[in-house]
Amino acid sequence: MHTKKFAAPSLKNFALLLALATAYQARSQETATTYPKMAPIDQYLMADRDAEIVLARTAAPDSISRDADVLVLTRHGFETAVKGKNGFVCIVGRGWTAAADPDFWNPKVRVPMCVNAPAARSYLVRVTKETEWGLAGRTQAQINEAIPAALAKKELPPMEPGAMCYMMGKQGYGGDAAPHWPSHLMFFFTDTDPAIWGANLPGSPIIAIADPTEHLTQFVIPVQHWADGTEAPITGQHHH
Repeated sequence: MHTKKFAAPSLKNFALLLALATAYQARSQETATTYPKMAPIDQYLMADRDAEIVLARTAAPDSISRDADVLVLTRHGFETAVKGKNGFVCIVGRGWTAAADPDFWNPKVRVPMCVNAPAARSYLVRVTKETEWGLAGRTQAQINEAIPAALAKKELPPMEPGAMCYMMGKQGYGGDAAPHWPSHLMFFFTDTDPAIWGANLPGSPIIAIADPTEHLTQFVIPVQHWADGTEAPITGQHHH
């Protein structure tokens, strides 16, 4: 796996950055939504448990995902379906945690992601809690308010050093706003200045999304291959 190197800014590179930035924009900004309310819970679940396990594992190369824990979504939240041995955890994210604002309640969202052990103990705890809130029917505004409150009470942990995530699956659906995301890696920090990575600068392949309300800074790095080893288009567009 090699990081895609950009020698100079271009319209194509800008489109890639825009697609990722849109997909990960902070939910603290209220936006109009195509899905104004929660759909029946069954629409967010995958009836085929094995299919969800397979999809979750597409987030990372097989050398990583085959030995990872795999969680599947139930009516009450994520539950362990496969116990791994390498500290990684693979899941399929839903709209509450894995889509741009307009797709918050979109029941079609399916985003494979595979986090390492530090992220499993910090970032994933936040994802699973937000998922429980979403399944309980809390609104987007209520969840936005609950996150900083839970952090202040230490009910949610800060990001652990080294927390990161593979999102290199060519399958899945990111939502109507950003259906097919480029293959990329993510790194999670608590309240970190994007400038120390040179993020968001012309020619830099690193995108940073800082949310001071949630005390979360996410660094996004596009990569040139999908998890299966095939070349990933730079614009992130692909067809099923």
